[in-house]
Amino acid sequence: MKKILVIGSNSFSGSDFIDLLLDTEKYEVLGISRSAEKSSLFLPYKKKDRENFKFHQINLNTEMSLLKEILKQFQPHYVINFAAQSEVAPSWQHPEHWFQTNAVAITQLANELKNMRCLEKYVHISSPEVYGSCNGIITENAPLNPSTPYAASKAASDLSLFTFFKNFQFPLILIRSTNVYGARQQLFKIIPRSIINIKNKNKIDLHGGGESIKSYIHIRDISLGELLIMEQGSIGQIYHLSPDQGVSVKKVVELICHQMGVSFVDVTRQVEERLGQDAAYIIDSTKIRQLGWQPSISLFNGIEKTIEWIEENYQEIIKEPLYYVHKE
Repeated sequence: MKKILVIGSNSFSGSDFIDLLLDTEKYEVLGISRSAEKSSLFLPYKKKDRENFKFHQINLNTEMSLLKEILKQFQPHYVINFAAQSEVAPSWQHPEHWFQTNAVAITQLANELKNMRCLEKYVHISSPEVYGSCNGIITENAPLNPSTPYAASKAASDLSLFTFFKNFQFPLILIRSTNVYGARQQLFKIIPRSIINIKNKNKIDLHGGGESIKSYIHIRDISLGELLIMEQGSIGQIYHLSPDQGVSVKKVVELICHQMGVSFVDVTRQVEERLGQDAAYIIDSTKIRQLGWQPSISLFNGIEKTIEWIEENYQEIIKEPLYYVHKE
């Protein structure tokens, strides 16, 4: 069996990727995250046979030496890294935390990995936020133009990683995917938060009236794309994962309201736009589609399944924090 190290295994995207890997029964998987494993409410793989999966709690910012020892023992063929300070708006409050996690720690990690002969590919999860506002045909070679500390920290990480590729033949592949969603997502994100607020009879805040354009894509479509890139992608390349078209936040909330049988006007309110909010994220994913990937889960069906997950687990969900909790 090939060995895969998944960094950020407790994250929404990392946990779904592990769930997919365990379904394939082709890999021995080691998950690493700075926090302890969550419950099966948020980690789908915990409901499956985990004979080929192990977990270690490690903080990349403070325990790189421990991770180094685990790397020596595990000898991974693939490393896929989801770990990041990933929220945009809070990055203005402590930008140094975002740069420490997203740029400094990632550079330290690459420096440890660059001489590992077992490593066939290092797949890094970046973000289209590095481009700034994206509209039209934005391909993988578009210039970087970040407009928030989060985006700047991710851009810094990407540039740093490519120096290792250029100078040490580091087996880097970069992935930038658009707005992921689905069951088990962090509850403060717009889709689960809107569903929960409707159930709780609370107003849904629409920053800037919800006019910004996003490109929502279901988590399982993203995981399938990441697996294809890990297995068949070319070293030194950047790949986009995106849907066929963008949609405004307002339209997404309107769709949720329609599916839940409530009035959009009654349950929403317009609030001030977030600082540094880009007008649109629409990127081109032709390169990965040429390898045979395309999204298969419609926004309507994906939201329907997310509503079902919240309905089925509502009593457990309302015990969880419904807001972002920052950790250094």
